[in-house]
Amino acid sequence: MLETRRLTVRYGRTTAVDALDLALADDEIVTLVGPTGCGKTSVLRAVAGLLPPSDGEIRLGALHIDARHDVPPEKRGVGLVFQDFALFPHLSVADNVAFRLRDRRPAEHWIERLGLAAHRQAMPDTLSGGQKQRVALARALAHAPALMLLDEPLASLDAALKAELRWEIRDALKAAGIPALWVTHDQTEALSVGDRMGVMHAGRLEQIATPDVCFRLPATRFVARFLGDAAFVPGRLEADRLVTAIGHAPAPRDCAGERVDVLVRPDDLSLQPAAGGDGGNGHVAWARYEGETRLYGIGLDHGDTLRVRTNHEHDYARGTRVAARICAEHPLAAFPPAD
Repeated sequence: MLETRRLTVRYGRTTAVDALDLALADDEIVTLVGPTGCGKTSVLRAVAGLLPPSDGEIRLGALHIDARHDVPPEKRGVGLVFQDFALFPHLSVADNVAFRLRDRRPAEHWIERLGLAAHRQAMPDTLSGGQKQRVALARALAHAPALMLLDEPLASLDAALKAELRWEIRDALKAAGIPALWVTHDQTEALSVGDRMGVMHAGRLEQIATPDVCFRLPATRFVARFLGDAAFVPGRLEADRLVTAIGHAPAPRDCAGERVDVLVRPDDLSLQPAAGGDGGNGHVAWARYEGETRLYGIGLDHGDTLRVRTNHEHDYARGTRVAARICAEHPLAAFPPAD
């Protein structure tokens, strides 16, 4: 339903979005992530009609929008959900959701579906943050948009509520069969709710794929470093294996070049205390208790420092000699050696 072709957005001489190609399937949720200023919110605003495209094209069903042919926001058939809720303070929950609807039945459906029935007559200033966001979502869905746009919808909520509400929003979108473009700075949110995720950097889309592929097999070093903890160890490609000084792992299918830098994340590694004749290959430089797990910084003897995550029961003091090894059985991403 949504397709952008070389979409470009400029603010004066500054290019915020640079030749973006993006397409959404009919009921697909795509999350956009990236550092502050990468252009993800500008993409959303251009699709919503709040910013004019400087170049390229936006297609919303039968609508074709470019720099010369604009369509006002109210005629684009999109629903908007913002982080600040944007509710009408003088209207009740029911009246907010049914705003400008002649038939209130869709509003009642989403009030029930999103657990707001007990708050129909409540005013916005009496609601919690999570309830306000449910009202905003219900209002957008009640108008049966062809596309939903969500701009940091959970940014103002606490961590525990985010984890709960992200799934409620995803389930509601899937129940409605509405495609959605969901902008967030929260990597966990993007990885968990998106059918696909796009990682942006300096106005460009560095990679778009399923969250699993973006995390395990990032297309660029930037994506690798942006998503989670990343470290690179030198290695070599031997047949279909990546061989390094701390172990080996399967190579991805498109791996090329004899010398490579292998991406390892904390969960790709195991940690054992040095014992007997094994002097290990490093020492514990620092440790962080995370509740169910512990995260260790391991200073390797050859100079690199890796992060290794273990079960919380493994408690190693700073300075302990250890053996860090690759334990991953899945292919690890590899890149040409950095200059």
